[in-house]
Amino acid sequence: MPVLKPLSGNPDAPQQYKQPSRKGKKAWRKNVDISEVQQGLEELTGQIIKGGVIAEKDSAELFTIDVEGDAELPKRFSKHVKKGLKADEIIAQRSAVAAVPMRKRAGDKTTDGILPVKRQRTTYITHKELTRIKKVADGHHESTVAVVDADYNSAFSDYQERLIEESEKAVEAERKRLEAVEAERIKMEAAARSAAEAEAAEARADLSEWEDDSAWEGFESAGEEMSVKTKRPRRKTQAERNKIKRRKEEERKAKHEAAMKRRRAQEERIKQIALEVAEKERQMELEKVEMSDGSDDDGNEIELRRRQLGKLKLPEKDLELVLPDELQDSLRLLKPEGNLLKDRYRSMLVRGKMEARRKIPFKKQARSKITEKWTYKDFSL
Repeated sequence: MPVLKPLSGNPDAPQQYKQPSRKGKKAWRKNVDISEVQQGLEELTGQIIKGGVIAEKDSAELFTIDVEGDAELPKRFSKHVKKGLKADEIIAQRSAVAAVPMRKRAGDKTTDGILPVKRQRTTYITHKELTRIKKVADGHHESTVAVVDADYNSAFSDYQERLIEESEKAVEAERKRLEAVEAERIKMEAAARSAAEAEAAEARADLSEWEDDSAWEGFESAGEEMSVKTKRPRRKTQAERNKIKRRKEEERKAKHEAAMKRRRAQEERIKQIALEVAEKERQMELEKVEMSDGSDDDGNEIELRRRQLGKLKLPEKDLELVLPDELQDSLRLLKPEGNLLKDRYRSMLVRGKMEARRKIPFKKQARSKITEKWTYKDFSL
């Protein structure tokens, strides 16, 4: 006979979730889910403890740029890595053992093993140190110091000062050039005037001699009025001829003395002009030396040549300065200026490695001779 067992579990019907009301304030506070808010507050507190809120920091504080790369990548992808030459690998090998020297050495002297006591000489300096101290005392340094405004992006005040200084130098050089041209013009005019005066004096002397000779011979020139001769012309005696001869000799001597006097005066004038030119050249050289000294004091390039090579002086350095309308507000807009070859060549001249040469604008051309062939009556070049 089957046995009836009671059902397992609660035999009652399932009960509903009991909540008196969901509209009250008390019920809302009790049953709202704030777990996510609490978790967010905990994370925020942890970030503050560790150094600050991540969302408020810049990207530069949170991230770094890896400029070295991963060292494992070349090992993984070895086929993409370029191998060096075998010769470079052989040269790069260095042994831990030093190479055996091939130079012969003197044998070690046998001593008693007692080292001498080294005493410091306080009143002695080496010749090299003495030379360096003398150069420093004289103001001659081995290296030049660049000027302050030798930069692409120098301060505007430095640029303006240098612009004014270079403008004054250019104006002064142009003024001196115009003065030299004017002095040369005055000298040439004086020489031409003196030559014209000398030619006029010689012409007057020749004219007076001709008139005297013509009057002495017994007839006047074409411009003179013919006087009525009362006596018939007669033959001159020997005494009259001798008298005329002596008169001509005296006139010739007087003319020669006058010419020599004018020549001596011209020679004195030439000497005076030469002295004036030499004095002016000396003054110009002194001014150039003063200007070069002033430029050295300002910090420009110093001549480092140990000795003068050749007869010519150093060429002038190119002016590394742009006009105000050529200034750019960006380095990308700057135009490349200068010539590296010229800078290198001038550096070698300054250091005394080469001698200065005069620039030849054109080379010598072979001279062509024009001849005429009389057989064919044509020209061959």
